[in-house]
Formats: sequence, structure tokens, C-alpha cells
Amino acid sequence: MHKGRLEAFSDAVIAILMTIMVLELRAPRGNTLEALRAVLPTLSCYVLSFVFLGIYWNNHHHMLQAAKQVNGAVLWANMHLLFWLSLIPFSTDWMGAQGYAQWPVALYGAVLLMCGVAYTILARTLIAANGKDSTLAEALGRDFKGNLSIAVYAIAIGVTWLNSQISCVLYGCVALMWLIPDRRIENRI
Repeated sequence: MHKGRLEAFSDAVIAILMTIMVLELRAPRGNTLEALRAVLPTLSCYVLSFVFLGIYWNNHHHMLQAAKQVNGAVLWANMHLLFWLSLIPFSTDWMGAQGYAQWPVALYGAVLLMCGVAYTILARTLIAANGKDSTLAEALGRDFKGNLSIAVYAIAIGVTWLNSQISCVLYGCVALMWLIPDRRIENRI
């Protein structure tokens, strides 16, 4: 199967998710910095989630550039990823609205964890569809960064019960790790 429709559909879904998140933002009630302070938790959650969606979009794009073909299993693995990504606006809104309370931060981490797991499943499914000797398989290798991200998400969820703000810092560390461009695929295309 040709991969063009999969790319276009995924791009559209991620763009809609980003739009949904920004529509949830509300302007401060007032015209002072003190008024802005009241919306900072929501705004900071939005920024973090926007960065995560951007990272997933970027890596998804690169991964599909390295793939030559897709099949039915890849389509379902991609839908699985999009499902978990679609929960980011909900968990972002809850976490921001509750000022980083434990349950919302844990749910946010669980959603990020499942996004990471779903992305890994998609990558492995694409490798299976394109062959173990494919450019994609060579580029991804053992995917240390991906596996480390999943581990950090799991640790952060557990840490939530001790200090939810440390969990948020750990989520931010994963985002920073991925903001450094991953050249594995670009170098092989």
C-alpha cells in the first residue's frame, strides 16, 4: 500500500489535536501580571503538550519518510498511536485546571506512556512491513531514546504520589531529550 494517505490523515489528526488544545485556553480575567499568574498552570501544560505533539508529528513524519510501504497492520498501529495522542488535550486540560494535582498528573503521564508504547509498536510494525534490512530498521536500531522515554514516563507516574511537580519535570526532561534532533533517520535517507 502507498503511505501517502496514512501520512495525510495522521497530519490532519495531529493538527486538529493542537487546535483543540489552543481552543481550551482562556485569557486571564484582568489586565495585570497577577491575572496572568492565575492561568500559568494551564498555559504551561499547553506548552508542554504542544511540544509533545510536535515531537510526535516530527518523528512520525521522519519514520514514514524512511518507510517504503505500509500494510493493514501498520494502519491499525497508526490508529492506536493516534488514539493515545487524541487523549493529550483531555489530560492536559485536567492537569492544568487542577494545578498539577496527583491524579491529573498521573493520568497525563499514563497518556504519555501509552503514546510512547504505541509509537514503539508502530515503529516495529513498520519495520516488519519494510524488512529487517530496511533503511528504517537500520535507522531505528534498538531505539534507546524511545525505550528510555517509556521508562522515564513510568518512573514519573510513580513519583507523582511523592511529588507531582517532580513528575512534571521528568515529563519535561523527556521533551527536552527529543527536542534535540534525532538524526538517525535523516542520516540514512
